[in-house]
This record gives sequence, structure tokens and C-alpha cells, in this order.
Amino acid sequence: MDLNLKSFDAKLLMGASSELAPRRTGHSATISSGVRFSSSIVISSRRGSTIVGSAGREEMATTAPRSYFFDMRDVSRSVFKKSDEVLDACDDEYGGVVVDPDRLPANQDLFASLLHSSLSHWKLKGKKGIWLKLPLERSQLVPIAVQEGFEYHHAEPGYVMLTYWIPKRPSMLPANASHHVGVGGFVVNENNEILVVQEKFCTPSFSGVWKIPTGFIHEAEEIYSGAVREVKEETGIDTAFVEVMAFRHAHNLAFQKSDLFFVCMLEPLSSQISIDDDEIQAARWMPLEDYLAQPLINGDIMFKKILDICIARLGKRYCGLTAHQVVSTFDDRQSCLYYNVVDIQNGNDNCIGH
Repeated sequence: MDLNLKSFDAKLLMGASSELAPRRTGHSATISSGVRFSSSIVISSRRGSTIVGSAGREEMATTAPRSYFFDMRDVSRSVFKKSDEVLDACDDEYGGVVVDPDRLPANQDLFASLLHSSLSHWKLKGKKGIWLKLPLERSQLVPIAVQEGFEYHHAEPGYVMLTYWIPKRPSMLPANASHHVGVGGFVVNENNEILVVQEKFCTPSFSGVWKIPTGFIHEAEEIYSGAVREVKEETGIDTAFVEVMAFRHAHNLAFQKSDLFFVCMLEPLSSQISIDDDEIQAARWMPLEDYLAQPLINGDIMFKKILDICIARLGKRYCGLTAHQVVSTFDDRQSCLYYNVVDIQNGNDNCIGH
């Protein structure tokens, strides 16, 4: 006889009797159990009969031939094993847990049950921080996690990250990224002219002011390559990175985040300007004296200092930071280390990094 498992429906059944009583309808026999168990199953045979049954702890009895049946307790151990488990996750190196975002159940009730039992399990195991990444297609699970005590950590276009701290002491989980990173390109040509722009969208105090091209670096982008890209996007000028001249650290700016801004000296490789009409009102090569003569630039201590540093570098009286690719055995990854190199052996105190 050929038996085919066609479908199943997990339920919790409560009854007053532990005996099995079949109810017949046409060619099918429906068997119900008073035992608290969880499964009903549909089986078809070559005879065309269908038996819909639920399993008890001991055995099933029916008017159908006993050869139609197999041990339903094995089915419960395989098909329904998930209901007794925790969410798929792995341990992190800090005594915490990272839930696998690719194996989250779509069913909200199942997720709620698994999440609750998972937290109990992890608490018994002495785990600390729990990281729960919910992809956009699982956004319906966010309220369930929040109700269990999870908190927002950060969000990206494709997911939201939530965390749960188990120990009864202040959380040791690292906070969300705290800084924006910006770059500015200081580009001076052979005529001692600086590349400047006027932005279309700015605060009233900056209206009409000529400034160096600036912008934020992208994710996984180097500081030096971000500066080159920003200048190219805003002005169409190709450049080569020389050095980081200085950087500014400020706090409580956009979205109450801190800000790191790196001023980079770049060497121009072209001269024909082609502006980005979406962001830039105008761009030009301006004599350094005219740039410095602008009231907002000349009257601001920070802008004035940056310009003084860059002019000193042009006169070889200052040494900035050059980019050096290094690999550390600490994490076995390639990083960019910025430092200056001075030619002391030959009695030359000028930079030789570029």
C-alpha cells in the first residue's frame, strides 16, 4: 500500500476522554483525540479512502485497517520539532546571540512563540546581548519583538536592527554609529587659483559664498577617494589625492550625531569645469587672495586656519597626512593608515609622502 502525506494542521486539542472515536463521512473517517496533542494528518491510499486523524500518547484505533497507520509520535518529533526549539541563531564572541535573519518564520504567531521561548532559553544559558535583524520583508515582526522588550538599535534601507540586553545591569552593547564623515577638497592649480563652488541649497548666511567642494563619504569608501569623487561630481575636475591637511570634530549636528570633516589637498589633473546642476549653482577657479577676502571666510577662525595650513603646505612649510595601506594581524584586514613621512636623513624637512 502506498501512503502519501498530503497535508497537516498543527492544533492543541483538549477533551474529557482519552479514547478515540471515529466519525464517518462518505469514504473518509475522522478520528479525534481527547489527549492534549498537536497534530492531525491526511493520508491517502490506493483505495481512494482518506483518513484524517489526530494522535494520542498511546495508539490510534479506527474501523479502517490498522495497516493504514504509522507511529504519529515520530511525525511529532520531526514535523513539529520546531515548536519546541529556539530561533535559529549563533553565539557571538562576547557571550551574546545573533539571530539568523534568513531563517525567521513569516508567521507572526510562530515568531512570537519562538521568540518568547528563545529568550527564556538564552537567559538560562547565561547569554548577554541579543541581536535581532529584521529584514524589510519581515517588518510585520517588529511590534512583536518590541513587545518582548527589544529596543531599536539602528536601521538601514533593507532592515531594522533590534537588541535585547539580558543581564540586570547597564547594557554593554555598542551603540549605533555616532559620527558622520565628511570631506572637502582643497584644489589649487598652477596659476595659484583655488577651485570653489556655490551651492544651490544652503543656509541664508552662506548664500553667495564661494567655498571648497565638500560632501559625505560613502559606506566602505576611503577618505582620500571620497574627496576625489566629491570634487569630480560637483565640478567635473579630475584630481589626485595629496594629503589630509587637517580635520574637524564637532558634535550634535545632523540628527544629533557627531561629525568628522577632513580637509584634503588634491592635485588637479584637468581644468575644464562641468558642474552638477542638481547641487551646484556655480563653480570657478578663483585667485587665493579673492577667496580669502570673502568676509565669511576671512572673519571665521576655523576657515582662516584651514586656509593658512593649506597655503603653508603649498610653501612646503607644513606636512599633512598621506594614506598608507597596511594589514594588521589583529584583524587580518587591509586598512588605510594616515601619517606623514619627512625626509630627515637627507636634511630635508619636507614631506615625501606624495
